[in-house]
Amino acid sequence: MQNTIHISLENLYKKNKDILTTIEKGYSKEDFHKIDEDTIIGYQGIPGAFGEEALGEYFKDYSYKTVSFSTFEDVLINLQDNKIEYGVLPIENSSAGSVVEIYDLIRKYNCYIVGEKTLSVKHNLLALPGTKLEDIKKVYSHPQGFSQSNAFLSNYRDWQLIPYHNTAISAKYVKESNDRHRAAIASMRAAKLYGLEALEENINYNTHNYTRFIIISRNMSFNNDCDKTSIIFSVAHESGSLYHALAHFYYNGISLLKIESRPIHDRSWEYFFFVDLEGNLQDANLLIALGRILDQSSYFQLLGNYKSDK
Repeated sequence: MQNTIHISLENLYKKNKDILTTIEKGYSKEDFHKIDEDTIIGYQGIPGAFGEEALGEYFKDYSYKTVSFSTFEDVLINLQDNKIEYGVLPIENSSAGSVVEIYDLIRKYNCYIVGEKTLSVKHNLLALPGTKLEDIKKVYSHPQGFSQSNAFLSNYRDWQLIPYHNTAISAKYVKESNDRHRAAIASMRAAKLYGLEALEENINYNTHNYTRFIIISRNMSFNNDCDKTSIIFSVAHESGSLYHALAHFYYNGISLLKIESRPIHDRSWEYFFFVDLEGNLQDANLLIALGRILDQSSYFQLLGNYKSDK
């Protein structure tokens, strides 16, 4: 968890007032990173979900309350409505790629990323005690669970794969159905919570299977330890515009960690670009690069400066 920030914006690079204004817009000097037993943190799913596990790992040194929601958007709505202080959302998996819905939602609800947690994800085929592989006809899981386990599932093409909101909800449903023809792909923690047994363990095809979760807040926070910055921008739909924007990172010695494009719905074949960068917002070179991209952008949003979970 990041420490409380006591950084003076007056000490930041001042030659581009627009980027400083953008920082000030989300920045708060209040001690909003103080966590106590009244702090409410939201996640999608139910107990046993990987999101709940990531939440527990990230906030392990604090006392707090948790609340679960049915959808990712519910987390953001409740954050916007001041009903929770933080939200925990999956944004990327090392095997299946980006959770693109999250990119659209964080832009829509104008929140800030204040931290991240990378979680080792191991999927397991869970069923009622006494069930055998040959009994299975239907399997329930989140689409990412299916995607990350597709090599295993390709051996059982007669199984019906039924997408569910969450891996833990799938496990709970299989337990409540009391049907030996049904199984779920979920964590061993979900198996323990809902009284299921693993027919097969670690069925994800990539043994180095990780999911990156982001910690979101209504306000931006950064301190000296922050080494990762996230932004969204769009540029003119013309030859070379993206190249010239990204060149500012190169010329200022900024490492680009990830870029993801998402369509602009009311402008066909135009895109928002979500970019993760190395750097702290106190670094002059980073601010120069961000300021110049802001100048060239038709849309620009600073998502946050936080400590990476490498």
